[in-house]
Amino acid sequence: MVSLHTNSLFSRLESAERILVAGAGGGFDIYAGLPIALSLLHQGKHVQLANLSFSALEGLPLDAWLAPDVAVITPETALHQAYFPERTLAQWLALHSYPSSVHAFSRVGVQPLRAAYRALIETYDIDAVVLVDGGTDILMRGDESGLGTPEEDLTSVAALAAIDVPESLVVSVGFGIDAYHGVSHGLVLENIAALERDGSFLGAFSISRTTREGALFVDAVAHAQHHTPDHPSIVNGSIAAAVQGAFGDAQFTSRTRGSELFINPLMTLCFAFELDGVARNCLYLDRIEHTHLIRQVSSAIEVFREEVRQRPPRRIPH
Repeated sequence: MVSLHTNSLFSRLESAERILVAGAGGGFDIYAGLPIALSLLHQGKHVQLANLSFSALEGLPLDAWLAPDVAVITPETALHQAYFPERTLAQWLALHSYPSSVHAFSRVGVQPLRAAYRALIETYDIDAVVLVDGGTDILMRGDESGLGTPEEDLTSVAALAAIDVPESLVVSVGFGIDAYHGVSHGLVLENIAALERDGSFLGAFSISRTTREGALFVDAVAHAQHHTPDHPSIVNGSIAAAVQGAFGDAQFTSRTRGSELFINPLMTLCFAFELDGVARNCLYLDRIEHTHLIRQVSSAIEVFREEVRQRPPRRIPH
């Protein structure tokens, strides 16, 4: 048990020396984990970064691959590709004199992703993993009225749940953003309460621009928006806007034109959990255990959804 004046997430990582911070859901998810990764680096920890990738990894040269389905991305990797969040982050890290390799996982099912995670963990002798979701759909049990886009998130959870690491944690940042994907955040709160009863909720803390890590996160998101102008991250753009004090319909990209945003301070909160608890919370994790392709994950979730009674949305009465 920790004291109130300490941060539960970082207390759990205090004895760890070699930590993997990984984006669970693909795209720019690893950026949502950047404040945590930077804080750990500033504490003198050895930190590896990884992300489930939506980029075209198939054409990378053989020497880019650490193991099947996990590549090491540097600032010079595949410069011909316009959309490559892992490379864009590597370039930003190099600009700020941080270790500039970012590992990219192929978008595959549970079995090959687990093998890729295991290879990375063994290569760097990792003793703690922090799996980060930009948004809240990683917390969906499967019986909610809307799940958002859970395929990659829960594939990552399932892959890591069967790997023995001293500490495996999940962080969700960007509360409210997944409303645009049909997620009821009243149900998110209900799920967090269940995880609290289970003993798996480690509390929450906010990303503040008054901290070194918060200011660097805002800079990294701005850098990514500049270098990926046709497909900037709505999730991280929303979080960064909230970190800077924006509120309401604060538009920051043409991708959200026609939608009314609700940027607010809750988006800066990092909710932390034990990964095993999040895995137990998911009602269909066993259905995706033996998948090899991400489309098999999608199909398994669809079949499960047809069989289960869905919980209706819950309105937050505030």
